[in-house]
Parts: sequence; structure tokens; C-alpha cells
Amino acid sequence: MSKEEGEKFAKENGLIFLETSAKTAANVEEAFIHTAQRIYENISSGSMDVTNETHGIKVGMGAVPNNPNNPYAQKGASGSAGAPPGGKCC
Repeated sequence: MSKEEGEKFAKENGLIFLETSAKTAANVEEAFIHTAQRIYENISSGSMDVTNETHGIKVGMGAVPNNPNNPYAQKGASGSAGAPPGGKCC
């Protein structure tokens, strides 16, 4: 896909367009920052309701220490809370 096609698609669908490179990491951090800023703006403006799961947001699930639905809150094989299942991270 050309840059122009990507930009056009993003504009038509209300998306962010930013060229990135996994090889050089160019604009990768910026892509996450722009996305987080857009989410914050949508929540602040009221166009995204954090109490409505149909908007794709679940609040607090990761913050509940012993939530049985959060595998990262359980103790993994490493014995430390916060490690993913199997105890391996990153």
C-alpha cells in the first residue's frame, strides 16, 4: 500500500496515519503516544464512555490484585505476582 493510500484510508475512517518502521523503530513510540492522546481526547470530550464496555474499554480489571479473570494477578511459575502465566516475561 502506498503512503497516499494509507493516508486516504485513515482520513476516510477517522484513523491516525503515521508511517513506522519495526526495523529502525522510527515513529513507533510516537504511534503509541498519538493513539493514547486520541483516546484521552475522546474520553474527555464524551465521545467515548469508559463505563460502557461496548466502547471497547474495561476499567480497573488489571488493577484488582486477586481478580480470577486477570491471569497476571495470579502467581505464575516464577512465584511472583504480576508475571504472565508460566512466569516468563518480556
